[in-house]
Order: sequence, then structure tokens, then C-alpha cells
Amino acid sequence: MTNFKAFPPAVARKIKYILFDIDDTITTGGRLTCDAYRALWASRERGLTLIPVTGRPAGWCDMIIRQWPVDAVIGENGAFCFYRTDNGYAELTHPNVYEDARERLTAIRNAVLEKFPESRVAKDQFARRYDLAIDFCEDEPRFGLDAAYAIRDICEGFGAQAKVSSIHVNTWFGEYDKLSMAEMVFARIFREPDFLDTSVFFGDSPNDEPMFGFFPHSCAVANILPFLDKLHKKPAYVCDSESGLGFADSIDFLLSLLPPKGL
Repeated sequence: MTNFKAFPPAVARKIKYILFDIDDTITTGGRLTCDAYRALWASRERGLTLIPVTGRPAGWCDMIIRQWPVDAVIGENGAFCFYRTDNGYAELTHPNVYEDARERLTAIRNAVLEKFPESRVAKDQFARRYDLAIDFCEDEPRFGLDAAYAIRDICEGFGAQAKVSSIHVNTWFGEYDKLSMAEMVFARIFREPDFLDTSVFFGDSPNDEPMFGFFPHSCAVANILPFLDKLHKKPAYVCDSESGLGFADSIDFLLSLLPPKGL
């Protein structure tokens, strides 16, 4: 990985899209910092298109597309995308989602809670449509990565997809992920065939690995370091700092490489 401060100016001038994870990428300690939110607005004001790509639920994504300075938001690890329109927002749902997902995930929930009685379903589960989120590091008590990967293995034993984020183990039925939905968004919403050369992705954890491996201009905030030995596909760049500060500093640097607004 290369420090993001080595990002080539000639490449920066081509960037049109900024994609980013939310938890522990633009948040710090579970909060969206002033610096990170300011970086989003600064990017928007420079004409860049912003797309959060998150494991957070549909209920959160409804608020995000309405209130944040973003053009689209991919939620529940790729199950859907809400995107801004002249009339508010519209939705693109991945064709591989299971409409009976909640019923199918009940057996997984029961198995996880039986094997790990100290574990719990994430508090935002009520706002989810298609996946189950098991909290291992958002609220107390917090568990280590070994427990998270053991929970992932239980989920996969049921034939489900499962990804470990910095806070949750997310599991769902259906062949989709953050990357497959991102590709659909560029093809169907933005009609952008050459988005790889014009996009930067920021992430922080193993569930961002498909994005790290696909986007040549991918970057991780510094708190990726504990996960590196779990990643087969690593980001091209890394920030100097962790979480929201790392994101904000890197966005400031990227914007400094762009020509002045209006030129």
C-alpha cells in the first residue's frame, strides 16, 4: 500500500466519483465528525458525485439520501441503492435479493445466539430489509475478531453470504455484495462505462475487500491495519490517520490537487 499523499495529480484531476464506507471510515467512535461531514460538503461543492457504500440498513439510507450531500447510497452490503432524483429519490434493488429474507435468516440468528449467548442482534436490525446484522463491536460488551469470524462461519454453514465489518457480522441470502451493486449503479443510474479511472473508494474493514480489489484508486483509513492479514485484496493507498480524520485529511489533499472551481 502507498500513502494517499502520493496520489498522482494527473489522476486526481480525472476524479468524478467518491465512494466510501460509513462506519469507522467517515465516523470516529460511532460518530460522524465535523471534519468528515465538512469534507463531504467540500467535495459536493467541487462538483464531485458522492456515494456511500455501507452495510447499514434501509432505514438509515432513507435518512442519508434525504439529508446528506450525496447523490446515491448503497445499503445493506449491496441489496439496494437509493439515488437522488428531481422528485426526491428512487430505488434500485439488486435482482438477487430474497424477498423472504427475514424468515430465512431466523434460523441463523437462533444458531448464532445459541453458540454465542453473549452476542446480540444489532440495534438497527428493525430498520433492515434483507440482511441480519450481529453486533460484535458496536455496543458493549465487545468481542474480538476471532469471535466475529466464528459467527461468519456459522452463517456460511447455512448457505448464506457473510461479511465482517468493523462492528457487525452481516449475513444474507443471495449472490450480491457492495461491488456488484456499485457496478449496477454506474451502468443503470449514472450511465458511466469508464468509472474506474474516475472513481476513488475509501473503506476500513474486510467487508470492503471486493471494492479494494476492484477499484484501482482504492484507499483505506489507517484503522485497516489490524485487518490486513485477513485481506487477500488490499487497498492501493492508506491514509495517515484513522477513521473520520483520515478520510477528511485525504479528501482535503485530493481536492487540493483539483483545478480551482470554475476552471
